[in-house]
Amino acid sequence: MTTTLADTWGLHEAQFWLRGKQPEKPIEFAAELGMWHVYGHSEIEAILRDPGTFSSDTSRLVPKDLMPDGEQDMATGSILQLDPPLHNKMRKLVSRAFTPKVVADLEPRIATITRELLDAIPAGDRLELVEDLAYPLPVIVIAELLGVPASDRNLFKGWVDKMFESTDQVSLVEKNEKQDAAIKASLEGQKALADYLGVHVDERRKQPREDLLTKLVEAELDGERLSRSEVVNFANILLLAGHITTTMLLGNVVLCLDTHREWDTRVRADRSLVPAAIEESLRYLTPFAAAARTTTRETEVAGVTVPADQMLLLWLAAANRDERVFRDPDTFDPLRAENPHLAFGRGIHFCIGAPLARLEGRVALNILFDRYPVLRTIPGEPPKFQVNPNMTGVRELALTTV
Repeated sequence: MTTTLADTWGLHEAQFWLRGKQPEKPIEFAAELGMWHVYGHSEIEAILRDPGTFSSDTSRLVPKDLMPDGEQDMATGSILQLDPPLHNKMRKLVSRAFTPKVVADLEPRIATITRELLDAIPAGDRLELVEDLAYPLPVIVIAELLGVPASDRNLFKGWVDKMFESTDQVSLVEKNEKQDAAIKASLEGQKALADYLGVHVDERRKQPREDLLTKLVEAELDGERLSRSEVVNFANILLLAGHITTTMLLGNVVLCLDTHREWDTRVRADRSLVPAAIEESLRYLTPFAAAARTTTRETEVAGVTVPADQMLLLWLAAANRDERVFRDPDTFDPLRAENPHLAFGRGIHFCIGAPLARLEGRVALNILFDRYPVLRTIPGEPPKFQVNPNMTGVRELALTTV
């Protein structure tokens, strides 16, 4: 039996696509979870482009007895759970903060933060990439955009870690103590972050500033200001999504280059390949492996009839290894002719922060290359990954610089 890197790294056993396997079918029903798994690239892309049939409001299908009190309030105003027309209006409110010009203008600040973080690493021949750079960099950037103290990032990390510490899929049909504990921990993390942001939202109502949080507080939707819960949850998503993907992206691309040394040499020699290496790492090790949708009516996916009011887990990471779309899908190849990966989604919910994540990755990687001629994993100190099966991302990556 062949041992894959996924086995060596101890990645979640459910992530079969990281072990050189293709799904038997592009869609299957998981009776033990009460939901459908969708693996095919074309199927997932079609679903993401059809919000009328496949709704983002997944909370409506979660049985009330599976969710602790207060969960519903935390979904209010969450742009991830919204469908048109409200989604389009909410997205428009924040899109001005992520225009190409606004993002491009952040490049000098991103470079400054990267250098400051690297300067702060104790002298020696090693660094812990996630702790030293991949986590703090995007958190500082998004915190400064929102207008919350970047110095509170260790607080954020504790809360965010609680949200994603579960090692199992949530079942819609089975209630058990382990799942209850995981949901409770996740909600505790969400609530702590929401309470923290709520304090800042209340401050902005009294004392506006030049920041994104103030813009959300002052924004109007159909002539009415957003509610406190809507502003808090909107800010919550921006803070979360604004750093988690980039943290995993940075760690993953450095790891991909370490495990494919020939590409490390080529990308360092030709920096025009940096963006392509980032895109290929997003395909090869997709940070958010899954997205969820619910059916609003009976429909057909890959020739299979799916009834109305069903939950679908869309395995973006599996779709990014679909051999119908990607030639040699298990090969890390930044120069592949086409790379239509789904790491940032598709359709109306395409990640609004994707240009920022790509910019942070490009700037940070170039500065790392300039500063360290060698970045290698350390024998006996393998990378540690996120334990949640819905994520594929490095959470600890010790590197030697000699």
